[in-house]
Parts: sequence; structure tokens; C-alpha cells
Amino acid sequence: MDRALPRAIDVHQLGQERLICCFLLGDVLIDCGPASCVQTLLEELGDTPPRVLALTHIHLDHAGAAGTLVERWPDLEVWVHERGAPHLIDPRRLLASATRLYGEDMERLWGEVLPVPETNVRVLQGGEELDGLEVAYTPGHASHHLSYWHPSSATAFVGDLAGVRVAPSPYVLAPTPPPDIDLELWHDSIARVREWHPQRLAITHFGCFDDVTAQLDAIECALERSAGLAREVSAEQFVATVRLEIDADDAAGEAAAYSLGAPLDQCYAGLARYWAKREGVR
Repeated sequence: MDRALPRAIDVHQLGQERLICCFLLGDVLIDCGPASCVQTLLEELGDTPPRVLALTHIHLDHAGAAGTLVERWPDLEVWVHERGAPHLIDPRRLLASATRLYGEDMERLWGEVLPVPETNVRVLQGGEELDGLEVAYTPGHASHHLSYWHPSSATAFVGDLAGVRVAPSPYVLAPTPPPDIDLELWHDSIARVREWHPQRLAITHFGCFDDVTAQLDAIECALERSAGLAREVSAEQFVATVRLEIDADDAAGEAAAYSLGAPLDQCYAGLARYWAKREGVR
């Protein structure tokens, strides 16, 4: 893999720009987006298929098209954390959980989610060095979240770890959906990414950013702010307050991309579950 910078691919979910971004680095594709917009991804990839699909995690906006891509390219190797691998191979429990969140919108949002054959799956734990990429286990947003460091381009591919930011808006939203948000682990994972001293962050929602320290500081502040708010107010008050914050900082009118990239009711639900777990231990 050479020193070339990653190519950002907007898959235009729901026809929305700057909502879901995949990254092509040589012949490695980092995340693939949902099956509902796989045709856009295929058109962008053209005639040269990727050799590897490196998943940050298995949420449908990041990995929903994985099975479809393997069906098209049977030799495609799919990297995934060991906690996520079983649900990639047999997605029935994942889909049941997602259906509880999205209901009748499942097909419209995500399309048909196909299983990935076990023979195509490369199970990772973090700590591996593969194809010029260093792999780190970075839980917090999800218990199976990975980040990838590419020293040659000084780029960290961090999935949802660094939050949702839709340029030119400076606002950073913490994506905290259920079921396994863990703020302490999330902060530890951010510290792990800082140790790489990246020059740019590649984030799914949305794009590459070179103000790395400011971005990581902003997501840490956003996590603390939203967690505190969710502990004190109702779901309706949480959604209304965060929506006002987005609107206040969103001079470019990108509020729709924020609310689609991390639905605010789900952000509240994930944090409410986090606090319930914490208080149940006490």
C-alpha cells in the first residue's frame, strides 16, 4: 500500500450528501455503507474490486452491504472484530435488534442485509499489522469497534469514534445509540488514537479532517455534555435541546445530515441505557 491519501466515497444514503462516507486506500475499502445504496458504491469503485473490506464495526450504516459485496466478489476478505464476526456471519440477531429501533423503515434505510460466509471473514482482536495498517480495538461506541492507522498517509480511520461532523458546520455530535455505549472505554479509545499522532481523521459521518486535536477534544466534550444532559432530562427534552444546539452552530443548513447520521432519539436511548447499567451496579 502506497503513501496516497484515502479516497472518500459518499454513498448518498437516502439521496443525502455527506451522510455516510466509505474510504478507499489502495485495494482496501474501509467500511462499505448499507446495502440500500450499494449501487452507488459499486459505481464509484468501478471495474477494480477491492481486495479487502476492513470494517470498523458491524452497525448497518457501516457494514450492511458487506454480504452483498462478497456475493459480487467471492474472494473479498472481510476484516471484523471478534465480537462482531458472529453477527456478520449470521445477522439474524443484529437485524432483530435493528428492527426494534427502525421498524417499518428497515428496508428503506438499509436494504437487504446478506450474511458474509465464514470463509471470507478475517477475525481481528486489535494489535494486528496488516497491509500497511495497524489495527486497534477502540470500544465505546460499540463493543466491537476497531480503528485503523495508516502511518504512510498519517491517517486514522476511526469510524464513529470521533463523532459526527458535517463540514462546514463545526458542530460535533456524539453518536450514542444502544445497546453498548461505554463512556469510559470511549475516552480510553480516543486516548489510543491520540497516541498515533495522526495528521487526519477519516470519519464515517462525514469525511476527512486535519484539525485532529480539535476534533478529538470536541467529541470528548460532546460525550460529557450529552451524557450529563441525558441523565437529567426526558427523551423529548434531550432531542429538543440537542437539535437547538445543532441549529445554532449549523450555518450551512446541514441539520438533516446530523439527525440522519445519529438519530437523536437513539442517542438518548443509548445514554439512558448506559446510565441504567451504571446505576444498577451501585
